[in-house]
Amino acid sequence: MKRKKIWVVNVLILCLFLVGQAWAHTPLCSCYENGDGTVTCEGGFSDGSSASGVKMRVEGGDASVLVEGQMNEDSEYTFDKPKGAYKVIFDGGEGHMIEIDGKEILE
Repeated sequence: MKRKKIWVVNVLILCLFLVGQAWAHTPLCSCYENGDGTVTCEGGFSDGSSASGVKMRVEGGDASVLVEGQMNEDSEYTFDKPKGAYKVIFDGGEGHMIEIDGKEILE
């Protein structure tokens, strides 16, 4: 009976470890001005996964959508820099969203 309890405990510990690994998938995104009136954002995930196809959105100061698109095969997204306040949204799905204020995007 003691052996069965140890086996059950080991299986539970293994399951908790695997669940923790499944959630270790933090989104990463940084943006910079190109000096030609455009902004490029590069993205990925902490486990090395590509961000290719991840939805991107640029919103104005009033939360209106100015531009929508997605990361290309190189995990990059380039758009024309809006006039006025804006923010960039990296939308990798539930729990994988990053919001970058346009004031933080520099050359």
